[in-house]
Amino acid sequence: MTSLPNPSEDTGLRHSLKQRHMSMIALGGVIGAGLFVGSKVVIASAGPAAVISFLITGLLVVLVMKMLGEMAVAMPRTGSFYEYARLALGDLAGFLTGWMYWYFWVIVVAIEAVAGAELIRTWLPGLPLWSISLGLMLILTLSNFVSVKSYGEIEFWFASIKVTMILVFLLLGSCYVLGFWPGTGGVLTPGFANLTAHGGFMPHGLAPVLSGAVAATGFYFGAEVVTIAAAEAKEPGKAVAKATNSVITRVLVFYVGSVLLVVTILPWNAPEMAAPYVSAMTVMGVPAAAQIMKLVILTAVLSALNSGLYASSRMIFALTREGDAPAGLAKLNGKGVPVRAILFSTIFGYAAVVMAYMSPDMVFAFLVNSYGTVALFVYLFIAISQVKLRRRLEGEGRLPGDARMWAFPWLSYVAVAGMIGVLAAMAFIPDQRLPLAMGLASLLFALGAYQIRHWNRSSAEDLDQPCIFE
Repeated sequence: MTSLPNPSEDTGLRHSLKQRHMSMIALGGVIGAGLFVGSKVVIASAGPAAVISFLITGLLVVLVMKMLGEMAVAMPRTGSFYEYARLALGDLAGFLTGWMYWYFWVIVVAIEAVAGAELIRTWLPGLPLWSISLGLMLILTLSNFVSVKSYGEIEFWFASIKVTMILVFLLLGSCYVLGFWPGTGGVLTPGFANLTAHGGFMPHGLAPVLSGAVAATGFYFGAEVVTIAAAEAKEPGKAVAKATNSVITRVLVFYVGSVLLVVTILPWNAPEMAAPYVSAMTVMGVPAAAQIMKLVILTAVLSALNSGLYASSRMIFALTREGDAPAGLAKLNGKGVPVRAILFSTIFGYAAVVMAYMSPDMVFAFLVNSYGTVALFVYLFIAISQVKLRRRLEGEGRLPGDARMWAFPWLSYVAVAGMIGVLAAMAFIPDQRLPLAMGLASLLFALGAYQIRHWNRSSAEDLDQPCIFE
């Protein structure tokens, strides 16, 4: 068996990201608009037991992040889990992982650009939505052109706002629930009665709790961006270890803790649950709660947009190095930024935004319904890759003690089984069948693309001509 590649590699990218950037990239990636807005869907279905839904999914994501952190500390490479899947499972798995991850973030860019435009439109009603969407993308594309440090700084401040907001909400909400809040106001009183007073803790039974766990999976996706950024960090191994550990210790507190406070402060079936965090803050009497949350949600949207442009461009850059994307996209500018890769990803992002306004019920609906399932496929490849690579990494002495996956191989098997279980469960949950079907269609498309790439490469070798990807 051949040894794994050396963890240090000369890519031409600049190592400009500091520890503070890496920590906030990890934390910011996992706190998205899905928590502030999308959590209402899970709560409406599962009731107060939505806390269990987020806990189940959170534990699964924590396991995957620990597995990914182990590999990233041992081999901090451009493309991260794309490289690990290729090394562990072969070229096909690497190709699928890389392109599906790129696809996920390109769609996220479009979704967040549209969401950001809708928020800004509430303050500037005279502007067309499409122009705001494209303007947001253009601004963040240009900022990504400047340098990787520019991306890191923007993400640091975006993530800082989100993290600060969650911490403040946890503090104020806890004070309110425990009766330490000065004057309850409104019609609601503090305490834990709302957890059981409106049909019980699990008003619709166990099935919605499990389906809620499936729906919540997409909300957590994004923390893995930090392992891609490791290739541009000053001390990649140390930075990734600290960043992934910070996610592991905080993700459950942020998600599970804040959702628990929401369903404790508000009845789960109250009309106000349409805007859970805004309504919870309004009940507590926080001044200008709606406007504060709009700004925080806009920050979360712009953070996801910023991360999407970064992650998709770096994945394309990594794909070029193994011949899985046209080599011309790997060109760097004088500051070590893969400008062509950013432009390539941005063009598809612009196209998706256009589809959001020209074909919202067909093309854009397909993209939105498929990208979450695609993310699950990527996580599954990450988990299987760690199982395959662990003993090879151990044999080469690359695993420091604090980076190792807990209770290997049993918890790794739990993570793999959990991902397969989530995908299987989608087939039996009516609301999740369409996303599963669209995700499978995207997977089949990627398989077809790989076959075309394989044929092209084989034909080029037979004719002794360069392949179009090289």
